[in-house]
Amino acid sequence: MTQNGIVLVVSVSIIKNNNEVFIIKENKPSDINKWNFPSGRIEKGEDILVAACREVKEETGYEVKLSKTTGIYNFISSTNHQVILFHFIGEVIGGSLNLEESEIIDSKWITLPELMKLENQELRNAGVIKQITEALLSQKVYPISFFKEQISI
Repeated sequence: MTQNGIVLVVSVSIIKNNNEVFIIKENKPSDINKWNFPSGRIEKGEDILVAACREVKEETGYEVKLSKTTGIYNFISSTNHQVILFHFIGEVIGGSLNLEESEIIDSKWITLPELMKLENQELRNAGVIKQITEALLSQKVYPISFFKEQISI
């Protein structure tokens, strides 16, 4: 969702074996051949946690269960938008890998130390991805209960 140049985004680190994370390679006009966590914009009226699971499913084919969060990140994107990113940690609970989304061209499991070693130009919003990876490595994570369910008015 975009309002007044501010973009609200969800992002998910899918973790397996406590040390490997799933990343996707995007081929968007503003970010060609860049590695990222599955992520995308929150739709108007959409619950943040629902948005995170939806984006993972759309981009990877995986169904995930969210377990924790590394926090909220604020940065200026390559398209000069202010981005407020809500980042979650999840695990695969169903589905199967399906990269038919036209903007996703590759995927892989990578250890967190290997992800930290990728060159900045290989990553979308490298500073944020490395900040998230550092939080994952140092276990600076927070309970998912920090996010309350959306309230209907």
